[in-house]
Amino acid sequence: MKQDIFGQMNSLTRDDSVEAWNGVLLGFMAHAAVTPQHLAAVLGAEPDFALGHAVKGIFTILLGRRELYSVAEQALKDAQAAMHARPVTAREQLFVEALQVWLAGSPTGAVQKFEEVLRSHPEDSLAMKLSHAARFVLGDAEGMRRSIERVMPAYAPDHAGRGYLLGCHAFALEETGAYEKAEIAGRQALWMVSDDAWGLHAVAHVHDMTGNAAQGLEWLAGRENAFTHCNNFRYHVWWHKALMHLDLGQIDEVMALYDAEIRADKTDDYRDISNATSLLSRLELEGINVGNRWEELADFSAARTEDGCLIFADLHYMLALTGDKREDAATAMLSRIARDAKENKCDTTRRMAQPGMDAALGLHAFGDGEYGLAFDHLANARGSMQLAGGSHAQRDVFERLTIDAGLRAGRLDAVESILDDRTAQRAGGEDNYALARRELIAAGRGSENAQSVPAE
Repeated sequence: MKQDIFGQMNSLTRDDSVEAWNGVLLGFMAHAAVTPQHLAAVLGAEPDFALGHAVKGIFTILLGRRELYSVAEQALKDAQAAMHARPVTAREQLFVEALQVWLAGSPTGAVQKFEEVLRSHPEDSLAMKLSHAARFVLGDAEGMRRSIERVMPAYAPDHAGRGYLLGCHAFALEETGAYEKAEIAGRQALWMVSDDAWGLHAVAHVHDMTGNAAQGLEWLAGRENAFTHCNNFRYHVWWHKALMHLDLGQIDEVMALYDAEIRADKTDDYRDISNATSLLSRLELEGINVGNRWEELADFSAARTEDGCLIFADLHYMLALTGDKREDAATAMLSRIARDAKENKCDTTRRMAQPGMDAALGLHAFGDGEYGLAFDHLANARGSMQLAGGSHAQRDVFERLTIDAGLRAGRLDAVESILDDRTAQRAGGEDNYALARRELIAAGRGSENAQSVPAE
């Protein structure tokens, strides 16, 4: 048994394995691109390390790709075989069980396993971050915050994971509307660990939600070292910067970031597709011609119509398919979501039913120019969009499409109510998108009033 950097005992036997395992742990906390290499080194040196196989499987599931589930299933088999070959701690066994229940279709069950670890080992940063990540996929912001705040007293000032814990706390605070506290926690996180991209991005979220794009750009300026070491998460931080430029009407800067950073590598990772499709959608809602940028996104998305791992991913694929007018693929996506919604057997398929089906139908109708129908479906999905997962900032593209569909359909009162809800969620702060839509509502009502005045 060997102790890791977070003070946890693991069934490792070699000092070099522990060093590599610590690289996995710190890399996961920092979203570092080198994390898989550290994990490969651990399993290469100690193939009977059950926890390593379990973590490999969980990391694979988090990629949200149906064809990789076979890799996660093999990781589970390897972990179970390793437990027979070498004694493991009760803590390590819970991670294996978390992988097993997640593969069975219950990320909620996996969260319960991570929380069981934390009840006995509240200072275990691996379980803390995995619970946080799984709850993020589930759209459970309140649960994220509760989980972090339960374990915070266990973290001494010199705990190697304390800075990353604060970064997770910052994000959970922001997602639950505690914007001032979130900014303080995020700044402290980055002060403690300079590579905490999650904490950095939590503060960017605060500026997004409070309509302070200029301050957000100031926050990100000069802090590139906090996220350029990252895996594809670095594209997401660039995406935040592009959103800030968009709010300020700086379209040339948005396009430059899109081409040079956000889509510098034409990957088909759903998170990268989500960044790109949501940004292009926002641009088009502002009347910007995005050229042929939909094409490569639609090519990738057309190959994902049967995936069904995450409704969050599916809805962004649908943005690409409607953006590039891929009617056959969009129809195939709708059919598959409908099939999954009827099954309603597990966490994932229940989200296909609601909000998935209504949201997908709304996006399809919007792409066809049927704005009244689009508004009806998207407005119906609004109350449960949290279940799609992701953050408020990510889901805001669907809110914007709902609002713009309503404006185009003449549903001015309903749109104003949605804008009021959106503003309340943002602590009363309004971005330039909302201000522009309120002007459109006022203009629309002025036109209606003018038409109702009888001619002299």
